[in-house]
Formats: sequence, C-alpha cells, structure tokens
Amino acid sequence: MSGFDENPFGEPTIDNPFADPAVQQVARNTNAQIRVEDYNPFDNQQQNQRTMTYGQTNTQPAIMQPTQDPPPAYTRSGQQMQPQTKPVLNTAELQRRQEELERKEEELARREEEMRQSTYNVRRNNWPPLPEQCCFQPCFYQDIQVDIPLEFQKIVRHLYYLWIFHGIVMLLNVLGGIVIIDFTVIGLGILYMLLFTPFSYLCWFRPAYKAFRSDSSFNFMVFFFIFFFQFVVTVIQTIGIPNSGTIGVITALTKFKESDTAGGIIAAVVLLLIATGFGCAAAADLLLISKIHRMYRSTGASFAKAQAEFTTEFLRNQHVRSAASNVAAAAVQSQFNSNTTNNRY
Repeated sequence: MSGFDENPFGEPTIDNPFADPAVQQVARNTNAQIRVEDYNPFDNQQQNQRTMTYGQTNTQPAIMQPTQDPPPAYTRSGQQMQPQTKPVLNTAELQRRQEELERKEEELARREEEMRQSTYNVRRNNWPPLPEQCCFQPCFYQDIQVDIPLEFQKIVRHLYYLWIFHGIVMLLNVLGGIVIIDFTVIGLGILYMLLFTPFSYLCWFRPAYKAFRSDSSFNFMVFFFIFFFQFVVTVIQTIGIPNSGTIGVITALTKFKESDTAGGIIAAVVLLLIATGFGCAAAADLLLISKIHRMYRSTGASFAKAQAEFTTEFLRNQHVRSAASNVAAAAVQSQFNSNTTNNRY
C-alpha cells in the first residue's frame, strides 16, 4: 500500500509534480547534495542511466568529436567545386623564369636601340601632302598628335600655323608688286618666297618639332638662333625699305602720297594691309620665341647640356665614326712608314 496515495478520499495529486514518489524519495535523502559543476551533460553513460551518483566530481573536460565532414562548396550552377591546389615552384623553376625574363628584356632593349640608330624610317612620310600621281614624294613624317607630348601640342601647332602665315604674307607681297607694277618687288618677292618658305620650315620649324618630340636641347638652340634671325628679317620687311623687294610701311605711305585717284588710294590700302601682315608675323614671332624660351628655361636646360648632347650625337653618327677611323688608320700607316724609312737609313 506504500505505492498508493495514503488518503484516497483527498484531492487528487495527479497535477502535483511534487507528489511523485521518486521526487519525494530524493527530497527525504538529506545527505545527498547535488552540485551543478558536477553535472556533465555530454556524458553518454550518465544520460542513459537513471541512477546518478552524487557527491563525486568529474575532472575530465568535455570533448565533442565531429561526426561529419564540412559540406562541400558549390558553384552558382549547382556543380560541386573541385579543390584547387596551388602549384609549388621550386628554386630551379624560379631561376629559369627569371633568366627567361632577363633574356626577353635584353632582346627588347637591343631591338629598340637598333630602331633608334637605324636610318630607315618605318613610318611612311606624309609631308608635304602630295597626291600619289605626283612625281615628287613626301620628305618628312609629321603628326603632332602622335609625336608631340600632349602639353606641347598647342605650341607646336601655333608654330606650324605661323609658318603658314609667313608663306601667305610672302605670296601677298608678290601680288602687291603686281598691283603697283613694281618689277623689283615682283622679282625679289618671288625669290624670297621660294627661298624663305621651304628653308624656314627646314631651319626653324623642324628643329622645334624635333626638340619638343625628344626634348633635345641642341634642337632648341638651333631653333632659337634661326628663329631670332627670322624675327629680325620680318621686322625689316615690315619697315619696307625701298628697293628691298618687300612691301612695308614706308612703301605704303609713299603710295598714299603719290596717289591722287581712287584707284591709287585703293592700291595704297592694299599695300598697307600687306605691311600690316608683315607686322603681325613679326609680333607673333616675338611672342612665340619668348614663350618657348620661357618653357625651355623652366625645364632646367642650358647651353652646356646642348653642347654635351651635340657631342654625343656627333660621335654616335656612323659617317663620323667611319671618317674618324679612316683618319686614324691613315695616321698610323703614315707613322709606320716614317719609322720604317728612318730605320732603313
């Protein structure tokens, strides 16, 4: 009867958890002490057994053993990714690759030096722009957007337009001589136009083009010297000295004094416009040479640098080298012949 309720006529104890006989038995055991630190939830044997031994301390730490491998990685398409193994490079492989890179670098440097020293121009000449059927072919390659750095393209274009303007003014000078029927102006004007137009392109525009293209101090010096001479000549043409072959201010004013008719006044106005063209060209010359000289000095260049560059380029020239070797060989041969003659006597 100990397993049944002592009072069958009392209230039912089904909903009372403390009425469980097992709970009451544990409560009666006053000697038993339960400590939280002794409880090991990962001990499978204690979980399986209903009877637990209290008062004993478990000194072994709890260790979880993995039961599954980590899930494999998948791509966006749902395919399983294969593990990538990094190639292991040994010292010999790294040394071989280093030597191969050095060989390629030396080969590129050699080809670049050959192209720099070669006289053959791989780019087709495109200036002056002549038709294919013409008996003459272009002599120079000119492309400002390709050859000239971006910060200098504007100034080089201005130089090119100034050269064109000089040519136009020289042509107008000849036309002005035809208007006033002055054979001296016509003859000398044609001569000036045929000489100054191509030689100004060769002597000061091309040096300036090459100077800005390769930052050459020697070409800058050549440009400054010849372009200053161009400025002086343009000033003289603007003045218009009589019988000099150019129409300047003096020629135009003289025509105004001698003109009594409307036609003479119109001709004098045309001459004054031509003289104004020479004056504008001289002013543009002065403006550009000042601007380019200021840019040149800001780079730290000097005459000594130009002289050293000229010496280097002069000695690097193949024709100069061959001539120097021939002179040296002739000097050695002459010295040998003189020594042989002296020994004979």
